Amino acid sequence: MPDIPYKSALIVGAGPGISASLTRQLRAAGIPVVIAARNVDKLAALVAESGAIALPVDATQPAEVERLFAETEARIGAPEIVVYNASGRVRGPIAELDAAQVERAVAVTALGAFYTVQQAARRMVPAGKGAIVLTGATAGVKGFALSAPFAMGKFALRGLAQSAARELMPKGIHVAHIVVDGGVRAAHRPVPADQPDSLLDPDAIAQSCIDLLRQHRSAWTTELEIRPWVEKF
Repeated sequence: MPDIPYKSALIVGAGPGISASLTRQLRAAGIPVVIAARNVDKLAALVAESGAIALPVDATQPAEVERLFAETEARIGAPEIVVYNASGRVRGPIAELDAAQVERAVAVTALGAFYTVQQAARRMVPAGKGAIVLTGATAGVKGFALSAPFAMGKFALRGLAQSAARELMPKGIHVAHIVVDGGVRAAHRPVPADQPDSLLDPDAIAQSCIDLLRQHRSAWTTELEIRPWVEKF
């Protein structure tokens, strides 16, 4: 398996699940990592374990995203891997949803991703190198009842990924959208004893991302769907 051909990484929307697993695997490969979230206190254990650098950001604010990239560049160099894993979710009947909450949810999932991709492109295009990974969901392929805001954001994220891939890949930048089709295992969400493998393992998701990063540019993946083998689709 070839080494990861990138020297630095920024993960926006970091938390204890997929982002934490990816951070550990990137750090194990010797790659410096900045992990960013609105609340960096929740990242303290991951920082202590992995040696990653935690920085605060509200991804819905373009000025904050710009500052995040500038500080990341100052700390570890311009990020050659950028992962967007933030999302906003509001559930409820369409007729009853609060408009402000919907706006915020879509902003976190979609606008934050755009601001992040924009800042990444401004650094990667001149360098002619980089990888951008956007974490999608089943909701970006089909909208479920009572989950319109999440579907709106994830559909927009998928469109951003497709557009960015067509624009940036000819310039040497790998853009990939990962459709996480299923629930993800977590401390508060263990795999049911009577349904083994019914939830995705975050370490396995991270490994799929690492495999993407190792791909040769003659065979880049632009969209990857991953799901448990027992998941219906």
